[in-house]
Amino acid sequence: MADKSEKSGGIAETFKTIFWALFLAGIIRTILFQPFWIPSGSMKSTLLIGDFLFVNKFTYGYSWASCPSIRGFNFCGFAKDWDGRLFGGEPEQGDIIVFKHPASEADYIKRLIGLPGDKVQVVNGQLNINGEPVPMEPAGSFVETYDAQGPMGNLPACGNGAVGIGAECVKEQFVETLPNGVSHLTLNIGDRGGDNTPVYTVPEGHYFFMGDNRDNSTDSRFRQPNGVGFVPESYLIGRADRVMFSSAGSSILAFWTWRSDRFFKALQ
Repeated sequence: MADKSEKSGGIAETFKTIFWALFLAGIIRTILFQPFWIPSGSMKSTLLIGDFLFVNKFTYGYSWASCPSIRGFNFCGFAKDWDGRLFGGEPEQGDIIVFKHPASEADYIKRLIGLPGDKVQVVNGQLNINGEPVPMEPAGSFVETYDAQGPMGNLPACGNGAVGIGAECVKEQFVETLPNGVSHLTLNIGDRGGDNTPVYTVPEGHYFFMGDNRDNSTDSRFRQPNGVGFVPESYLIGRADRVMFSSAGSSILAFWTWRSDRFFKALQ
C-alpha cells in the first residue's frame, strides 16, 4: 500500500504536469497560433460557418492585438496606444487576416483588399483599385441548403429569391484577380448597399478589408462603429492559411457533422 508521502508526491506531479501543459498552451496561444472558429457567412465560399482554423501570428509580427488582454493587462506587455509592431512582416493583397474591430475590438476575419495609399471603390458590384476595375470571371454558382447554420442559427441570404427551409439557396460565384495576381472566389447575391461606394483612400498605417461574400459582409466599405472602416496596422492579429476541420452542426464537438472535404484545406 502506498504511504502518504507517495500519494502526495503523485498529486504534486499531476499538478506540475497540468501546470506545464497549460503554460505551454498559453505560450503557443500567445506567441504562435490562435484558434479561430468561423461564426458567420461573410467569407463564403472561401470560409464556411463552422470552419476551425489556427491563425499564424508571427506572419506579421506582434502588437497589442496579437496577445490576449484581461482587464487591461496585455500578456505581451504592449500598451494599447502603441501603434507599432515587433518583427513585423508586410501583409499582402489577398491575405485572409484576423484582426480586432477598431471600435468593438471583437475578432473579425476578412480579406485584405487595400494597402496604404490605395484608392478603393465598388462600382455596380465590381471592385476597383486605383481607378482600375479588378477582373471578374464567372465561376458558376454556390449552392447551399436554406437552413439554420452554426450555433447562432443564421439563415443564409439567397440570390434566387425567397426559398423555404430545406430548399436550394443559390448565389452567383466569380473568380476575382487582384492587382498582385492573387485570385479568389467571391459571391454575389444581388443589388445591395455595398455595390456602389465612394472612393476610399487608405490612410498610411491602415488597411482596407472586404468579405468574399460581398453582399453579406460588414467590412471596410461601411463606417464605424457598426462597420469596420479602415483598420490600423496594430490591430492585425495574424494570417489564416488553412482550415483544420469544419463542423456543419451547431458545435465543433459534434464530430458526426464534420465536413469530410475540409480537413486541412488550404485557403486561397
